[in-house]
Amino acid sequence: MTTMATMNLTSFNPGFFILVGIPGLEQFHIWIGIPFFVIYLVAVASNGILLYLITMDHNLHEPMFFFLSMLASADLVLCTTCVPKTLGIFWLKAQKITFPGCLTQLFFLHFSFFLDSAILLGMAFDRYMAICCPLRYTSVLTPKTIIKIMMGIVGRSLGVILPVVFLVKRLPFCKARIIPHTYCEHIGVARLSCADISINIWYGFAVPVMTIISDLVLIGVSYILILQAVFHLPSRDARQKTLSTCGSHVCVILIFYAPAMFSVLTHRFGHNIPRTFHIMFANLYVAIPPALNPIIYGVKTKQIREKVILLLFSKGMK
Repeated sequence: MTTMATMNLTSFNPGFFILVGIPGLEQFHIWIGIPFFVIYLVAVASNGILLYLITMDHNLHEPMFFFLSMLASADLVLCTTCVPKTLGIFWLKAQKITFPGCLTQLFFLHFSFFLDSAILLGMAFDRYMAICCPLRYTSVLTPKTIIKIMMGIVGRSLGVILPVVFLVKRLPFCKARIIPHTYCEHIGVARLSCADISINIWYGFAVPVMTIISDLVLIGVSYILILQAVFHLPSRDARQKTLSTCGSHVCVILIFYAPAMFSVLTHRFGHNIPRTFHIMFANLYVAIPPALNPIIYGVKTKQIREKVILLLFSKGMK
């Protein structure tokens, strides 16, 4: 009888999960939602403007801006995957999410994460070619090559994340389907299963870490070579100008990788970190970088800054 009861409680396709929100701060959900809503609006508006400018202005049809448009698209996917549902939990108590909806959210969350990392690596390669091999830049980074690189970026991200979806889909769920979070992520969902999730834990830790570390090593090598080339430039003005062009990319790299590494390591080893802090940090991670990235590029990149000013003032004059 016990076995039959367990079988009845076990489901490989549970009807829905309950997303709690931020445990311990439920009474503040309405107020916490306000800054998240503002940040989300900034992210959508700034990335939308960036994509519009790059699409419409032929002067921005260069490799660096193609990578930047891809980063803006990935950031829009990242914040839109999580923030609207989070606001629904905070303001409307819409805590239920279906199992297919949970898998979809999980897929796009992790897919956009790996996509961002690969795009930043592509942008580092672009800066390396522009600064270290300027005479070969246009011959190497042709439109055909850029398309191949973009397809490789998407293909690698899909190859890393698709196994995660199948690893979760195969699990039986016989525990309470309550997720103490604002969105579905791999390990948080897997821990609700009554089966052995060792492969989920190790894949969910080893693959992101290896992917991030390999990307960081290659980005680091690119910037070591870039700095060597910069400091061999004869003119101080040329050195400052070249470093300025890389400044925005370095800021975005730090904003992305620092919290990403913290989040991955916390999932595996951070048992002493309060859950409230971890979940709040995880929510900030999916909201703030997408809002800051286009602003950083808008401030630091002259071509974009001029186009944004022209767009805003031309609209205002009309």
